[in-house]
Amino acid sequence: MTVRTTVRWIGETHFVGIDSGRHAVVLSGQTEAIGAKPSELLLIALAACSAVDVVEILRKKRIELRFFEVLTAAERDPEPPWPYRRIDLVYRLAGRGLTAKAAEQAIRLSQEKYCSVAATVRGVAELGWRLELLGEEGPPHPGTAGGAPPGL
Repeated sequence: MTVRTTVRWIGETHFVGIDSGRHAVVLSGQTEAIGAKPSELLLIALAACSAVDVVEILRKKRIELRFFEVLTAAERDPEPPWPYRRIDLVYRLAGRGLTAKAAEQAIRLSQEKYCSVAATVRGVAELGWRLELLGEEGPPHPGTAGGAPPGL
């Protein structure tokens, strides 16, 4: 199966990436960023790929999610080309009927069987994860969740 994407330069060190479905994302280099850094987009892609799997698996189990986010923290080599050597993910979930067993099973299936980004990255970086269950409702104010992962 061949997947085709396009990255188009829009000036300075800024680009627009277009996926096979014609969805766009803005990317930028390290300075004067107006978009995501390509290397950090890899972390976002890993988290999103796995998150989609987890949502689908839990939906099949008829678990009603109320809140879900995946935080990442990664260690890179200090020298060019600065590959990631370890990536840790924290899965933060809340929902009715959600148990640690169900969440852990969904995460494991994603990481070990379904997530193509994890399968690709695993050859270069060590992947680790942990689960945080946040009850049935999740954080009281969704706007207060997220941000930089504290001390993954």
